[in-house]
Amino acid sequence: MNSRQATTAIHVTAVLFGLTGIFGELIQAGAVLITAGRALFAAATLLLFMSRAGHRPVRPGRRSLPVLLAAGVLLAVHWTTFFVAVKVGGIAIATLGFASFPAFITLFEGFLFHERTRASEWAVVALVTAGLALVTPSFDFSDQATVGLGWAVLSGLSFALFTLANRKAVSLVPARELACWENGIVALLTLPWCLTEFMSLRALDWVWLFMLGVFCTALSHALLVASLTRLKARTAGIVIALEPVYAILFAALLFAQYPTARALAGGALIVGAITWSGLRQASAD
Repeated sequence: MNSRQATTAIHVTAVLFGLTGIFGELIQAGAVLITAGRALFAAATLLLFMSRAGHRPVRPGRRSLPVLLAAGVLLAVHWTTFFVAVKVGGIAIATLGFASFPAFITLFEGFLFHERTRASEWAVVALVTAGLALVTPSFDFSDQATVGLGWAVLSGLSFALFTLANRKAVSLVPARELACWENGIVALLTLPWCLTEFMSLRALDWVWLFMLGVFCTALSHALLVASLTRLKARTAGIVIALEPVYAILFAALLFAQYPTARALAGGALIVGAITWSGLRQASAD
């Protein structure tokens, strides 16, 4: 993959990430079932990719197994809470609330890894917090959109912790195997809670689940990993920050879900803060 192909791949990845909420809206099922189906299709696809490449996953060792389990639990919580947010608050609210995860990474990374948090990073946390305050429809928990935003922020928090767990896991498990194991763990955790529900799924819902697991999960992961062979992680992060923009655009076009001017202002503040942070870090490299 050359530099131009890597740039294209990371933009396609951002679009696929943006489509996640769309499929969550289309699938007429609960959040746990969507999470389980996504994980099953993703794990099967990643296993197929590896077998075609002549590679078989290595059994996790004693050191890596607890980290993998922790990452799998956090990923299951992240996906489930995100799809709850989509069902309750809508795609725009869910995506913008989830976009708060870089602020949580900043808050926890310094504590867990004993790294110094710079003033600019605290500024990003403050800007994201202000953006979330603008995105919040009301401060009344009888408001469905507000409840949805709460679930979305919880999704962002769990994804931040998942990212930090992956920082440890990637030093113990090869990157090409990591996603496969994590998706397998998510499937094992969620299937017992929704196994009987699969029987009542519409044929079209199976199609959406397939696309969610194969394209928005397995393929997006493969493209992300491939693009990082040419792009810096921080450069990729700037592009991925566009995910809420794609999600809101798709939601408006497909479902006529239009965010309010206040939510758009809050979203611009969140995306702008993340992009500014990524540009600062990229220029420092």
